[in-house]
Amino acid sequence: MPKNKDKKNLTKNISLTGKCLISMPGIEDVRFDRSLIYLCANSKDGTMGIVINRPILPVKFPELLKQLEIKVNPEDILFEPDIVYGGPMENTRGFVIHTADYFLASTVVVHEDVAITATLDILEAIALGKGPAKSMVALGYASWGPGQLEEEIKNSSWLICDADDNLIFSTPHSQKWKNALKKIGVDANMLSSNQGNA
Repeated sequence: MPKNKDKKNLTKNISLTGKCLISMPGIEDVRFDRSLIYLCANSKDGTMGIVINRPILPVKFPELLKQLEIKVNPEDILFEPDIVYGGPMENTRGFVIHTADYFLASTVVVHEDVAITATLDILEAIALGKGPAKSMVALGYASWGPGQLEEEIKNSSWLICDADDNLIFSTPHSQKWKNALKKIGVDANMLSSNQGNA
């Protein structure tokens, strides 16, 4: 029926850039269990996103600055953003996901008020209180080949929700997954790993 066909092709016709992916119980790749992923790019060529709810607890911002040889005195550090596991690809590569009130030549505004910057300058600016109003540092990222994510969505591995400033930057990491589900009217307690299509 035409209606079902339209639904089936929905993710082919609409870019998911700037949306959040919510992993479903029973997802095949356990690295994404209870993950919330902010999608930075989604096109016919593939998809790239950053996990935004998995803090890397042992790593502290001053240690990261030292490892990257960014010369900021510890006593001059005014702000320490959270450092999160951004995904399984290139774990040594860092990205700063931040509000779009800060902009460098290398900054990419993803959607409305959210931007990504992957140069060291922003880390120094953040440390000295001269960076964006809100930010987090992600190590690594997630990626999908052409059509791969759309297929996983059809197979109920992921749900999609709108991203917003509060969900990305202000919600405690431990609550982001549940709150994202709540945004689309899904009670996390009602989900099970044995579910069929969501």
